[in-house]
Amino acid sequence: MDIVYIQELKIETIIGIYDWERKQRQVVSLDLEMATDIGPAAKDDDIHKTLDYKSVAKRLIDFVENSEFLLVEKLAEEIAAIVRNEFDVSWLRLRLGKPGAVTGSKEVGVIIERGSK
Repeated sequence: MDIVYIQELKIETIIGIYDWERKQRQVVSLDLEMATDIGPAAKDDDIHKTLDYKSVAKRLIDFVENSEFLLVEKLAEEIAAIVRNEFDVSWLRLRLGKPGAVTGSKEVGVIIERGSK
């Protein structure tokens, strides 16, 4: 198994349970690892034979920017479903962080793994 990854993708969205969070966009940060086989793309040097991280990132940016979830847990599950279903990824690990959500911390959030390696 090979991994294609996206690290520290920052996206503004509406996220949170408090009234002020429902009115003000906040930044979330994504680290995403996706299982794939890079062999065919490496052999032929062909973008069409790989998991295109730019396409994944653009899809997630569009989705997250237009979402308005209460919980990072729900947002994480939705992101995982998009990646697995739309990009044919059998396994992923997602770290979804909410910088500045807790005073004194750099970031809080969730890490999830979905699928099988």
